[in-house]
Amino acid sequence: MAKKKKKKKKRSPLRALGRGLYWTLVLLSAVVVGLWCFVKFSAQKPVFEDAARLPQPTAAISSGDSQSGDYLEPTFLERKKDTWTFLLCAEDQVSGNTDTIMVCTYDTVNQKVGLVSVPRDTLVDREGWKYHKLNAAYSNGNYYEPPDGGIKELKAAVSEVLGIPIDHYILIDTKIFVEIVDAVDGVDFNVPVHMAYDDPDQDLHIHYEPGMQHLTGKQALEVVRCRKNSDGQGEYPHNIYDAYPDADIGRTRTQQEMVKTIVKKVLSKPQKVSEYVQIFCQYVKTDLELGNFLWLAGPALQFDFDNLTTATLPGDGSARFNGVSDVYELDIEGSLAIINDCLNPYTTPVTEEMVRMVRGE
Repeated sequence: MAKKKKKKKKRSPLRALGRGLYWTLVLLSAVVVGLWCFVKFSAQKPVFEDAARLPQPTAAISSGDSQSGDYLEPTFLERKKDTWTFLLCAEDQVSGNTDTIMVCTYDTVNQKVGLVSVPRDTLVDREGWKYHKLNAAYSNGNYYEPPDGGIKELKAAVSEVLGIPIDHYILIDTKIFVEIVDAVDGVDFNVPVHMAYDDPDQDLHIHYEPGMQHLTGKQALEVVRCRKNSDGQGEYPHNIYDAYPDADIGRTRTQQEMVKTIVKKVLSKPQKVSEYVQIFCQYVKTDLELGNFLWLAGPALQFDFDNLTTATLPGDGSARFNGVSDVYELDIEGSLAIINDCLNPYTTPVTEEMVRMVRGE
């Protein structure tokens, strides 16, 4: 007698859904754990530039004997824990100089960031070099010591002026403004001044009125580039005048504000991280490794923008030096105050003896 086949029980739709959700959660958990392990074991602290030496007198007079001297060994300055300095710069699209020069110090322990603009025409007098405006360091270095002499010379020049080491650099192609701002669907930005500049040779046309407005990537780049207007009285070149009352110093403030605005918007959309990475790889050159970025990402995600301090080094942009006009002579006292407030990576103050701020003629 043939056995009757048992009827298979129909699987409950809810049970099938439950099993599907279970395995989905298992898979997601595995991915999260895998990513955590990747970040944990790939993250590496950025390195420090060689510590500067504390200035010492050539000889120390001992026990009242003016004929004998006890030479002092230079001592190393102590760095603040987990505090790094970064050179942020953008190459000029026409001249090959660095149109924007900023220095950032990030104290990851106390969660403080200082961002200081160094005027591009800052007066320098580097031994063995013939340029006297800081923004020419990059093009001169590239010309005389290719392929990476430009960024090395710029780092050295900035470090000499400020009296602090520059640990790492980030050199950007200004096209990144267009790509990154468009990636976050534009930014709301308060344009500070009337902007009206036309340069047919560059096909550059910048026209904005002061006030809060929503900017696309192309518009954001135009705003940070603008420093002159061409709608003055008379004919070219007499119709050209400064867009800002304080000339290029005003533009550096706008650049600082734009950077803050973009960074805030980027951090507000972490789901677009893969797109950010692609843009970054295409338009940024840096000596930071992927592991360094992974390590810095930890404290950066907890950063409060109220702890961000911005400033521009004060000085006189009408000075002359060695036949070069309109160089920017830094105000030593005012600049030292900003360096110590915003940038100093040491546990002791930066002093006048540690910086090299050249005086004009």
